Amino acid sequence: MSFTRAELESFRDAEVPELIGQDCRLLFVGINPGLWTAATGAHFARPGNRFYPALLAAGIIERAIDPTDGMSDADRNYLVERGVGITNLARRATAKADELTAEELAAGGERLRVMVRDNVPRVVAIAGVTAYRTAFGQRGAKKGKQPGGFEGAELWVVPNPSGLNAHETVATLAAAYREAAIEAGIVSG
Repeated sequence: MSFTRAELESFRDAEVPELIGQDCRLLFVGINPGLWTAATGAHFARPGNRFYPALLAAGIIERAIDPTDGMSDADRNYLVERGVGITNLARRATAKADELTAEELAAGGERLRVMVRDNVPRVVAIAGVTAYRTAFGQRGAKKGKQPGGFEGAELWVVPNPSGLNAHETVATLAAAYREAAIEAGIVSG
Protein backbone atom coordinates (compact mmCIF):
# COMPACT_ATOMS: atom_id res chain seq x y z
CA MET A 1 0.00 0.00 0.00
CA SER A 2 1.18 3.49 -0.74
CA PHE A 3 -0.24 6.91 0.02
CA THR A 4 0.35 10.33 -1.45
CA ARG A 5 1.14 13.15 0.96
CA ALA A 6 -2.36 14.56 0.33
CA GLU A 7 -3.97 11.20 1.10
CA LEU A 8 -2.04 10.95 4.36
CA GLU A 9 -2.96 14.53 5.28
CA SER A 10 -6.63 13.61 4.93
CA PHE A 11 -6.17 11.41 8.03
CA ARG A 12 -4.96 14.28 10.21
CA ASP A 13 -6.86 14.26 13.55
CA ALA A 14 -8.33 10.79 12.87
CA GLU A 15 -8.36 8.30 15.74
CA VAL A 16 -7.26 4.67 15.81
CA PRO A 17 -9.16 2.27 18.09
CA GLU A 18 -7.31 0.79 21.02
CA LEU A 19 -6.26 -2.81 20.79
CA ILE A 20 -6.94 -4.32 24.19
CA GLY A 21 -8.50 -7.55 25.35
CA GLN A 22 -9.97 -8.76 28.62
CA ASP A 23 -6.76 -10.43 29.72
CA CYS A 24 -4.29 -7.68 28.81
CA ARG A 25 -1.07 -8.18 30.72
CA LEU A 26 1.18 -5.73 28.86
CA LEU A 27 -0.27 -2.48 27.59
CA PHE A 28 2.00 -0.55 25.23
CA VAL A 29 1.23 3.16 25.05
CA GLY A 30 2.44 5.16 22.07
CA ILE A 31 2.51 8.94 21.94
CA ASN A 32 -0.19 9.32 19.27
CA PRO A 33 -1.08 7.81 15.91
CA GLY A 34 0.91 8.94 12.92
CA LEU A 35 -0.85 9.64 9.65
CA TRP A 36 0.10 6.23 8.18
CA THR A 37 -1.24 4.51 11.29
CA ALA A 38 -4.49 6.44 10.95
CA ALA A 39 -4.72 5.61 7.24
CA THR A 40 -4.30 1.88 7.84
CA GLY A 41 -6.04 1.68 11.23
CA ALA A 42 -3.09 -0.29 12.62
CA HIS A 43 -0.86 0.91 15.47
CA PHE A 44 2.83 1.51 14.66
CA ALA A 45 2.12 0.79 10.98
CA ARG A 46 4.46 3.24 9.25
CA PRO A 47 6.98 1.43 7.05
CA GLY A 48 10.27 1.25 8.91
CA ASN A 49 8.74 1.46 12.38
CA ARG A 50 10.59 -1.01 14.55
CA PHE A 51 7.83 -1.87 17.04
CA TYR A 52 6.79 -5.28 15.69
CA PRO A 53 10.33 -6.39 14.78
CA ALA A 54 11.33 -5.50 18.37
CA LEU A 55 8.38 -7.47 19.79
CA LEU A 56 9.50 -10.47 17.74
CA ALA A 57 13.15 -10.12 18.78
CA ALA A 58 12.07 -9.81 22.44
CA GLY A 59 10.01 -13.01 22.27
CA ILE A 60 6.78 -11.12 23.02
CA ILE A 61 5.39 -12.43 19.76
CA GLU A 62 6.53 -15.61 18.07
CA ARG A 63 5.72 -14.74 14.48
CA ALA A 64 6.21 -11.64 12.37
CA ILE A 65 3.48 -9.02 12.07
CA ASP A 66 3.59 -6.47 9.25
CA PRO A 67 0.89 -3.83 9.67
CA THR A 68 2.04 -1.46 6.89
CA ASP A 69 -1.06 -2.31 4.84
CA GLY A 70 -3.30 -2.59 7.90
CA MET A 71 -3.58 -5.34 10.45
CA SER A 72 -5.48 -8.54 9.86
CA ASP A 73 -8.05 -9.82 12.33
CA ALA A 74 -5.76 -12.82 12.85
CA ASP A 75 -2.89 -10.50 13.88
CA ARG A 76 -5.13 -8.48 16.20
CA ASN A 77 -6.46 -11.66 17.80
CA TYR A 78 -2.96 -13.03 18.13
CA LEU A 79 -1.77 -9.96 20.05
CA VAL A 80 -4.84 -10.02 22.31
CA GLU A 81 -4.37 -13.75 22.97
CA ARG A 82 -0.72 -13.07 23.89
CA GLY A 83 -1.94 -10.52 26.46
CA VAL A 84 -0.61 -7.52 24.54
CA GLY A 85 -2.60 -4.30 24.23
CA ILE A 86 -1.82 -1.06 22.38
CA THR A 87 -3.12 2.47 22.87
CA ASN A 88 -1.82 6.04 22.72
CA LEU A 89 -1.54 8.98 25.09
CA ALA A 90 -3.13 11.34 22.57
CA ARG A 91 -5.85 10.02 20.33
CA ARG A 92 -5.56 12.33 17.31
CA ALA A 93 -3.28 11.56 14.39
CA THR A 94 -0.56 14.02 13.43
CA ALA A 95 2.39 13.99 11.07
CA LYS A 96 4.78 14.46 14.03
CA ALA A 97 4.34 14.02 17.76
CA ASP A 98 5.65 17.54 18.41
CA GLU A 99 2.38 18.87 16.97
CA LEU A 100 0.67 17.83 20.22
CA THR A 101 0.29 20.25 23.10
CA ALA A 102 1.33 19.54 26.67
CA GLU A 103 -2.36 19.84 27.58
CA GLU A 104 -3.29 17.10 25.10
CA LEU A 105 -0.65 14.79 26.55
CA ALA A 106 -1.76 15.52 30.12
CA ALA A 107 -5.39 14.86 29.19
CA GLY A 108 -4.27 11.62 27.54
CA GLY A 109 -2.48 10.67 30.73
CA GLU A 110 -5.71 11.07 32.69
CA ARG A 111 -7.60 9.02 30.10
CA LEU A 112 -4.88 6.35 30.37
CA ARG A 113 -5.35 6.21 34.15
CA VAL A 114 -9.03 5.37 33.66
CA MET A 115 -8.23 2.76 31.00
CA VAL A 116 -5.71 1.06 33.27
CA ARG A 117 -8.14 1.02 36.21
CA ASP A 118 -10.83 -0.47 33.95
CA ASN A 119 -8.63 -3.07 32.22
CA VAL A 120 -6.10 -3.93 34.95
CA PRO A 121 -3.01 -4.84 32.91
CA ARG A 122 -0.02 -6.06 34.92
CA VAL A 123 2.37 -3.69 33.15
CA VAL A 124 1.93 -0.39 31.32
CA ALA A 125 4.83 0.43 28.97
CA ILE A 126 4.85 4.01 27.73
CA ALA A 127 6.95 4.35 24.57
CA GLY A 128 8.66 7.70 24.82
CA VAL A 129 10.32 9.28 27.84
CA THR A 130 9.69 12.88 26.73
CA ALA A 131 5.98 12.26 26.23
CA TYR A 132 5.82 10.50 29.62
CA ARG A 133 7.53 13.43 31.34
CA THR A 134 5.10 15.88 29.75
CA ALA A 135 1.93 13.84 30.28
CA PHE A 136 2.60 13.11 33.93
CA GLY A 137 4.75 16.06 35.03
CA GLN A 138 7.73 13.82 35.76
CA ARG A 139 10.54 16.05 34.53
CA GLY A 140 13.39 13.88 35.80
CA ALA A 141 11.99 10.53 34.68
CA LYS A 142 14.32 8.14 32.93
CA LYS A 143 13.64 5.06 30.85
CA GLY A 144 13.00 1.84 32.72
CA LYS A 145 10.74 0.77 35.55
CA GLN A 146 9.15 3.71 37.36
CA PRO A 147 8.74 3.80 41.12
CA GLY A 148 5.30 3.64 42.66
CA GLY A 149 3.39 1.87 39.91
CA PHE A 150 0.46 3.23 37.96
CA GLU A 151 -3.16 2.64 38.93
CA GLY A 152 -2.35 -0.84 40.23
CA ALA A 153 -0.03 -1.77 37.33
CA GLU A 154 3.73 -1.68 37.12
CA LEU A 155 4.89 1.23 34.98
CA TRP A 156 7.74 1.15 32.52
CA VAL A 157 8.98 3.88 30.22
CA VAL A 158 10.47 2.28 27.14
CA PRO A 159 12.08 3.76 24.03
CA ASN A 160 9.86 4.95 21.21
CA PRO A 161 10.23 2.69 18.14
CA SER A 162 9.91 5.51 15.60
CA GLY A 163 12.68 5.84 13.06
CA LEU A 164 13.09 9.42 14.32
CA ASN A 165 14.53 7.85 17.50
CA ALA A 166 17.65 6.97 15.52
CA HIS A 167 19.95 5.98 18.38
CA GLU A 168 17.72 2.98 19.18
CA THR A 169 17.98 -0.26 17.23
CA VAL A 170 15.65 -3.24 17.02
CA ALA A 171 17.99 -4.98 19.48
CA THR A 172 17.94 -2.16 22.06
CA LEU A 173 14.18 -1.77 21.71
CA ALA A 174 13.73 -5.52 22.12
CA ALA A 175 15.84 -5.54 25.29
CA ALA A 176 13.75 -2.78 26.86
CA TYR A 177 10.44 -4.32 25.78
CA ARG A 178 11.53 -7.75 27.01
CA GLU A 179 12.14 -6.43 30.54
CA ALA A 180 8.58 -5.13 30.71
CA ALA A 181 7.26 -8.36 29.16
CA ILE A 182 9.03 -10.48 31.77
CA GLU A 183 7.37 -8.50 34.53
CA ALA A 184 4.02 -8.88 32.73
CA GLY A 185 4.46 -12.67 32.59
CA ILE A 186 4.42 -12.80 28.80
CA VAL A 187 8.07 -13.80 28.48
CA SER A 188 9.96 -15.95 30.94
CA GLY A 189 13.05 -14.48 32.58
